[in-house]
Amino acid sequence: MIRTFPPVRRAAGAPVLAGLVLAAAALLTAPATASAPAADGTNVPPPGSSPVCAFYDGDAPTAFGDRGDRVSQVQCILANRRYLPWDAVDGDFGPRTLAAVQRFQADHPPLLPDGLVGPRTWWALWHA
Repeated sequence: MIRTFPPVRRAAGAPVLAGLVLAAAALLTAPATASAPAADGTNVPPPGSSPVCAFYDGDAPTAFGDRGDRVSQVQCILANRRYLPWDAVDGDFGPRTLAAVQRFQADHPPLLPDGLVGPRTWWALWHA
């Protein structure tokens, strides 16, 4: 079953794009300091890809079994933060993504490690 949600509207598109560009620059220049279990030297984007996540910019609930851009966005952010290997960024919220979301949530209290990417988890993913 594929659940659809109304699109999330932001006040202005330019600040979102500028924020993505700034976030990408910060990710590319900041030293890797993640302490997540998946952090290692082999967790790098595949050749020809970019660590910039530009699939989705909302906060609609995203959960196990979902597929699509929201899931790809969660996976991309988790891969950038070294909670998920890059080869798992496939747009399918399966067991690997569930475990990565739960590890991220456990590392960012007061989030509960329930595996549901709701508004609070989205906020933490965007701002952690």
